[in-house]
Amino acid sequence: MALPPLLTQEQIQQKTQELADRIAEDFRGESVLCVGVLKGSLYFLADLTRCLGEDVEIDFVQVSSYGKERSSSGVVKIVKDLDINIEGRNVLIVEDIVDTGTTLEHLREMLGTRKPKCLRVVALLSKPDARLVQTPVEYVGFEIPKKFVVGYGLDDAERYRNLPYIAVLPAD
Repeated sequence: MALPPLLTQEQIQQKTQELADRIAEDFRGESVLCVGVLKGSLYFLADLTRCLGEDVEIDFVQVSSYGKERSSSGVVKIVKDLDINIEGRNVLIVEDIVDTGTTLEHLREMLGTRKPKCLRVVALLSKPDARLVQTPVEYVGFEIPKKFVVGYGLDDAERYRNLPYIAVLPAD
């Protein structure tokens, strides 16, 4: 099934570069550890870090609150923790989408206890109308409506992640 784009590949690439420029300016040549939230952030993380330049490290955390459902269970489970010690480091959490805010708030609290020098968040997508927890997101690519989206890393039961664009998945 061909899904019409909500955001094209070109729009995503342009916004990713704009976000990288803002982040690079804010960190002014300091090293940054980008923490990708698996699996959805994979494509965004790869493109963002290429735009950020040389002084970037990457690590991953994997959380689960959706399972195979299209809405969050509200229970956040850490599936994979960081490998790198973040104490005294500039840490940038890289999210594909901030929906209810529950997962992100949990991550901010957990990583904040590890004493990073700085802890900020970049999200390609934000659904402000879906927010249940108001948690800071310093860099937002696009605000989108409260619809279920797929592509560019976002999935429906592991399908559609590989689309080079973002589309609204029609209701069943």
